[in-house]
Amino acid sequence: MFREEMIDFDDLGLNLAWGPEAGPPLLLLHGVMRRWTDFLPLIPSLMTRWRVIGLDFRGHGESGLTPDCYQVTDYVSDVVSVVRSCIAEPVVLYGHSLGAMAALGAAAREPELVRAIILEDPPFHTMGNRIGESPYLSQFSGIQAILGKELELDALAQALADVELRTPGSLASTRLGEVRDPSAIRYLASCLLRLDPDVLTPIVDGTWLDGYELDELLPRTQQPTLVMQGDGAAGGMLIDEDVARLRQRLARASIVRFAGVGHLIHGQDTVAAARVATGFLESLL
Repeated sequence: MFREEMIDFDDLGLNLAWGPEAGPPLLLLHGVMRRWTDFLPLIPSLMTRWRVIGLDFRGHGESGLTPDCYQVTDYVSDVVSVVRSCIAEPVVLYGHSLGAMAALGAAAREPELVRAIILEDPPFHTMGNRIGESPYLSQFSGIQAILGKELELDALAQALADVELRTPGSLASTRLGEVRDPSAIRYLASCLLRLDPDVLTPIVDGTWLDGYELDELLPRTQQPTLVMQGDGAAGGMLIDEDVARLRQRLARASIVRFAGVGHLIHGQDTVAAARVATGFLESLL
């Protein structure tokens, strides 16, 4: 049903998955370490009225590698390349996590080519200057360490489950396998088999958000915007302070908080995510 195609942009190949022509274009942008198939649970609800298109970011999935070019601004460039060259009309961008930040950046850079944006739990500086205050630094450092071992899928999934999550200042820790179910761990392992390990370097060394200035992007983002916020107590990464900034600076924003649902909203509560996203999308038709 989906046709995958590698398209070259100045020596970088980006993998695109094209769904059936069912309506206007809707480009899906995944989170770090994942790929376009991460949206499969949600796609059936979207593709009856939209032409769904999936992108593998650089260094992910079937797309090409760009060592030393894995900051958020580089992923923004991936989206800009696609909307400029591959899609014949203004597009709606739906991004999760990294994909949400890339969607916002692309909407600010190409306002005539981006019709609206859906931002699912963008982490902003939760994975930038605040990462050292959270368990995410230990998570990404632990995953980076096991990627160097070149494990097969089953062994990689087990190693992932054993990654220790530690919060600075606390003696308590937990394993990734205690907060993710075995199916989610195995899917992530399958994505990691296609991941350039260098993708994690700027996250771990704190340079991932260099050049990505939220206060410069927001005034240039005038499109209708849906913000989906996960619950911080359940692992959501979009903090209330950033939501207040979005509410203040995005005049056309609709903001929905998912109580009891963590960072991967479309995977953890697909029914609720589909209801909210399709309602917003219907308003655009």
